[in-house]
Amino acid sequence: MIINSKIKLALHHLKIGVIAHPTDTIYGLGCLANNPSAIQTIINLKKRDIEKGFILLASDISFLMPYIDSNMSSELFQKLTMPTDTPTTYLVPKSDKLSPLLAGDNELLAVRMTSDPLITYFCENTGSALISTSANLQGRRVAKTTLELKRYFGNGLAFELPPNMYNSVPSKIIDLMTGEQLR
Repeated sequence: MIINSKIKLALHHLKIGVIAHPTDTIYGLGCLANNPSAIQTIINLKKRDIEKGFILLASDISFLMPYIDSNMSSELFQKLTMPTDTPTTYLVPKSDKLSPLLAGDNELLAVRMTSDPLITYFCENTGSALISTSANLQGRRVAKTTLELKRYFGNGLAFELPPNMYNSVPSKIIDLMTGEQLR
């Protein structure tokens, strides 16, 4: 991936707010997982039920450690970090100190390890996992253009990177402890 001025500008805005960006799955809204103000902005922009929680994206397990139950077995940590053929989100035990904004009223936290170059760049240059959610209003289809983003969110986003052509298929969701596939 070439780090151009738009990507550098997106990183700058990600450090302080909410951006739209392509992910390893669908076009999404993102912010730093350690920024409660930006998380609340996403909830407000999407008119999202606060009880739903979010997916955390990370390029390395170290970015997820503050959010995961530290008593999780080494076997489960190993499963979580193993590469998969398709993007896979895992439901994992959450830290007792986790903000309710991240997991909602769920007992488990949704996390996805990814080698996506853009997500890797963002994680490594912020030292944080990212919040990830689809670029749409609750119940509406995901935006496929920056014009659709404007229709949904007006000027509420700090910055928008354009979607990629491959952004269309959501990840699988698997309960890490039971192996049950939920999506």
